[in-house]
Amino acid sequence: MSQFQELKQACYEANMQLPELGLVLFTFGNASVVDRSQRVFAIKPSGVPYATLKPEDIVIVDFANNMVEGTKRPSSDTKTHAVLYSHWEHIGGIVHTHSTYATAWAQAQLDIPILGTTHADHLTADIPCAPPMSDDMIAGDYEHQTGRQIIKEFQRRGLSPEEVEMVLLSNHAPFTWGKTVEKAVYHSAVLEEVARMAYLSCTLRPDVPRLKEALIQKHYERKHGANSYYGQS
Repeated sequence: MSQFQELKQACYEANMQLPELGLVLFTFGNASVVDRSQRVFAIKPSGVPYATLKPEDIVIVDFANNMVEGTKRPSSDTKTHAVLYSHWEHIGGIVHTHSTYATAWAQAQLDIPILGTTHADHLTADIPCAPPMSDDMIAGDYEHQTGRQIIKEFQRRGLSPEEVEMVLLSNHAPFTWGKTVEKAVYHSAVLEEVARMAYLSCTLRPDVPRLKEALIQKHYERKHGANSYYGQS
């Protein structure tokens, strides 16, 4: 049995949640899970349909993108995952999808504004959209540069990846992450729903106002603050 069997199983289960949640179509997405003690991560193989995906298909790679275990090529987005894992040490899992509404905002090159309390339940900032990549970045090591573009945009805005666990990449699609891969999947589903709500709100009222700061802080703090009271203790 593979020494990475548990890691592969966790990655497989996370990937299988994506079509169940309506976040991917055909092969449009991937999830990965990291094992920091061994500096490797498990990721979906490239181009394998979810309908036929098996735990043994999952590929193990290291942070330098070397294949450690597997018989199939890893996802074409593997280098992006590797960059994020290398730079943001708190991340336990990453999800990339082309979910419809989040991708529409990315294609429009727009941040998703914080308009309602559903958004504020999860973060206090607009969901950032990193700008289009330069021609040199695209022509170079594209997937590696995709990760660098995300990190650079967080640095430029002074955002913490521990507080804002999702991003859009202009003309591309969303990436989410979390302390666990389960959280990364959850954030991917939340992002898509918030993107859908924001799109509908802006369609109904193009001048829709930003959520009041008092409500932003109230809803975020009641779930995540020192004196949070949401859920069961």
